[in-house]
Amino acid sequence: MSENDAPACPLPREPDYSGVTVVELRPQPSPADYREAMEIANAEAEKRLGDYMLLSWYDRDRDFESPQHASECHENSAVPGYVDYGLYHGATLKVDIEDGRFVFFYMPVEMTDGST
Repeated sequence: MSENDAPACPLPREPDYSGVTVVELRPQPSPADYREAMEIANAEAEKRLGDYMLLSWYDRDRDFESPQHASECHENSAVPGYVDYGLYHGATLKVDIEDGRFVFFYMPVEMTDGST
């Protein structure tokens, strides 16, 4: 097989956000830190989803993500690990604060009263 016959590597693709509401926020004043940004994002999730679960997040200021080390398997990928994790674990809401400075993925949680 010559170089010209070698199979082409697929081009990196952007994440598939179909079924995910993407909310971009630029609060004023700017959040001082991750905790402040999370409070803003959680309020948005509650407003849009009611009961919710935070699946994954990224803090660019500290270059820290959750789940921790999710991007290690995505070293050469166009999709960071925290994005992949959120999307493949049921996220229906992405809250992006200040163009990726803080990013949060949420899913709704159905509450049951325990009756049958």
